[in-house]
Amino acid sequence: MKKAVAFISILLIFLNWCQLKAQETTAVNWIGFEQLYDSLEVKPKKVFIDFYADWCQPCKRMDREVFTDPEIQDMLNRKYYAVKMDVESTDTIQFGDQVFVNERLNRRNPVHQIAILMASRKNRPFSLPAMVILDENFQAKARYFQFLNKEQLLKALREN
Repeated sequence: MKKAVAFISILLIFLNWCQLKAQETTAVNWIGFEQLYDSLEVKPKKVFIDFYADWCQPCKRMDREVFTDPEIQDMLNRKYYAVKMDVESTDTIQFGDQVFVNERLNRRNPVHQIAILMASRKNRPFSLPAMVILDENFQAKARYFQFLNKEQLLKALREN
């Protein structure tokens, strides 16, 4: 009986460990802009940037339905540096020799300077969700300003 209890205990511990490892390997490895700069210096790679806000329902839906998909996670983790940024962040961000701040902190639409620079559209107000795909040289290849389902995002990641 003691051997059976010990075996079951070890089995449960092992299964719990396996589940934790699976969760670790299936999440998108989101990084910040400062980490991105250092990473690009060491190893150039494509970049995917997801701009979001806590109040953005399509952004939350993408987090729930798209960024949890194993195929999306695998693609982003293998082929891209994935950056996730709250557009209303109050952080001062240094990217190389440049410093970026949220100049609109006390205004109605407090969008951070980085988001405005990277994800704005000519003659249109800034809107979410906003995603930017850049090549290895940090040149923008595509911008998306809408909810993308799994198939749409996979297509965008493969084409850019």
